[in-house]
Amino acid sequence: MKKLVAVILSLVLVLSLTLCAQAEEEKKDVTIGIAQFAVHGSLDNCREGFLQGLAAGGYVEGENLTVDYQNANADMNLAVSITGSFASNNYDLICAIATPIAVSAVEATADKDIPVVYTAVSAPEEAGLADENKLGIGNVTGSSDLIPVSLQLQAIRDLLPEAKNIGILYTVGEVNSQVQLGMYQEAAADFGFEIVPQSITAGADIPLALPTLLPQVDCLCMLTDNTVVQFLDVVLEAAGEDKIPVFGSEVEQVTKGCAAAVGLDYVKLGYDTGLMAARVLDGEDAASIPYLEVTESTLSYNSKVCADLGITLPEDVLATATDMAEAAE
Repeated sequence: MKKLVAVILSLVLVLSLTLCAQAEEEKKDVTIGIAQFAVHGSLDNCREGFLQGLAAGGYVEGENLTVDYQNANADMNLAVSITGSFASNNYDLICAIATPIAVSAVEATADKDIPVVYTAVSAPEEAGLADENKLGIGNVTGSSDLIPVSLQLQAIRDLLPEAKNIGILYTVGEVNSQVQLGMYQEAAADFGFEIVPQSITAGADIPLALPTLLPQVDCLCMLTDNTVVQFLDVVLEAAGEDKIPVFGSEVEQVTKGCAAAVGLDYVKLGYDTGLMAARVLDGEDAASIPYLEVTESTLSYNSKVCADLGITLPEDVLATATDMAEAAE
């Protein structure tokens, strides 16, 4: 009897392995478009992670996956052109990185059977990409990178115990930035801060806005605002001349000169989104997959920048934070 059971189990194992192998062999050849709204570290990391996630899901670039990657360089007209081109080409899937181009991708595919999988979208519901149940409005799903506002404000309070006013630059045309600004304004009083907002409409406005904003604040806080982040070097240069600390919205900004940031792992965010995209390419309905909301975050700081600005990190903060000064060199 035991031998019979062993034989049956062996046959079941062989059959399972055979079916898995056949499933892998049956992965179809696909072509996807990756539409990225702007050039900056977090979005680049999302793209890298997305391709890694697709590979883990069985779709490997150069084997059964062809990728058309286009970057809009924070130009909304170009974003519309890119997503329109992807839709016209009837790609198997469009990956849209960042809110403005995700909205454009969904609009471009409204009358087509092309799934859209987005990532680095801070507020999918407010952007009209998902309903209150986190399900896609249309043939769409993806992942959110909403920043942990309270943790960021606590980090600023820990590093700047005497600070009162926080300046925030935001782009009026980015709904993700409007949502984040509202969250900061709502939570600021709990940490003894007042938010001083400064709006822009394009990157060219930033050098004009900073001379007005900087004299009013003790520090600046970055949002995951695609336009502002693309001009981070301009922000850091102006703030540095006035010895105003800049707090980033993710770790890449700390390596570039921000004092500190509580942020997400954007490679992992992209990876998890790539796994979702693989499910869609396998035939799963995108609209049936709730968008992914990442909650894990870490505190990073740049010890060189902090030293230059006279910022001393408390011992309890140092115990859990990661110094990115060496990575910046």
